[in-house]
Amino acid sequence: MSNSPMSIMLYNRLLSYLRFIKQLPENSPENISSTVIAGALGVNDVQVRKDLAMVSDKGKPKVGYITTELLADLEHFLGHDNYSDAVLAGAGNLGRALLSYENFEQYGLKIIAAFDSNPALAGTMIGSVQVLPPEKIANLCQRLNIHIGIIAVPAPFAQETCDRLVAGGVRAIWNFAPVNLRVPEHIILKNEDMAASLAVLTRQLTKNLLQST
Repeated sequence: MSNSPMSIMLYNRLLSYLRFIKQLPENSPENISSTVIAGALGVNDVQVRKDLAMVSDKGKPKVGYITTELLADLEHFLGHDNYSDAVLAGAGNLGRALLSYENFEQYGLKIIAAFDSNPALAGTMIGSVQVLPPEKIANLCQRLNIHIGIIAVPAPFAQETCDRLVAGGVRAIWNFAPVNLRVPEHIILKNEDMAASLAVLTRQLTKNLLQST
């Protein structure tokens, strides 16, 4: 199995296989083949077979894989069998929604602390996560060796929050604030621009509606 860096396209394909297997009914057959996965997802069978060969060496001709073993191998290859602790900056409506999302841990993300500048929230709990003042971001991230930071603060405070996360040793930032952040080259930055996504959606909807008239 390959130890070379994983491309985004490969990661997304493997993630789709993982999701498909996780959603199989409990009474599904014990074994599963690349052909079954390819057919269900509408993708190329040869590509699926090559991808799975990178992940697991347990597949057998005409038999495929034992489903539970393939699931475990996919989770291990993608790093989903080890939690990646993360912190969340911003405990407003969006932050609370992210904290309440139960499936993060299924994909290897565990939010262990939240931060908010509202003094009324300091020391409170949102579910099992404690809310702390933002001044403690860098110290906590350093002390607990946190590598992932999630930003859900208003745009004017996003860069300051980002800088605190970087100072704490965070190596990857998931940004929900509608602003372009400045980060060092070694930082992985993923922006979630919901306004842009909505604009694309409405443009496509308008186009489809016009074509149907």
